[in-house]
Amino acid sequence: MSTPPVSTHPSPTLRFTDAELVMLGQTADALSAYMGCVVLAEVGHHEDSEWVIFARALGEDEETDDQSVLHVQMGGSNARMLGQQGGIDASDGPFDCAFLWAIELTEDPEERYIRLDEEGEIFDAAPDLISLLPFSLSEPEIDDSDEDDDSDGDDSDDCDLDLLDASGPGPNDTRH
Repeated sequence: MSTPPVSTHPSPTLRFTDAELVMLGQTADALSAYMGCVVLAEVGHHEDSEWVIFARALGEDEETDDQSVLHVQMGGSNARMLGQQGGIDASDGPFDCAFLWAIELTEDPEERYIRLDEEGEIFDAAPDLISLLPFSLSEPEIDDSDEDDDSDGDDSDDCDLDLLDASGPGPNDTRH
């Protein structure tokens, strides 16, 4: 009798939902726009828990001798990338990136999501994912009284990317 193969994928209870993965991809896209550079988000797993890493893609000619910058390789043919990837094709090969932060799932319902800093230390934890993201990704409320008045001519359905209040981590947070 042979032993069943060991799965290399996390258990279903410690996997991000499709909606959460979309939200994390939108976060990478919003960070790219906000920072004016490519921010990549990649899904990975450690033992039985999925995580998503956020990192800034470094340019080919970019000098990064700064010892405080943690370099990571992201992308490649088997990578699970999220969002629009700043217009680059991350499947072409790994990119040298500057680590920003990561979010990992845990079994604890009070700390279901933990945010890790560049040293892999827990920076923050929350029972819901949105509390750890630097932008609000909710749709703006539409004022029905202005329904017929479209003076700017913009018919787009853009998300509201207002920064979270001071209690949430933001893009200017020096700890990421």
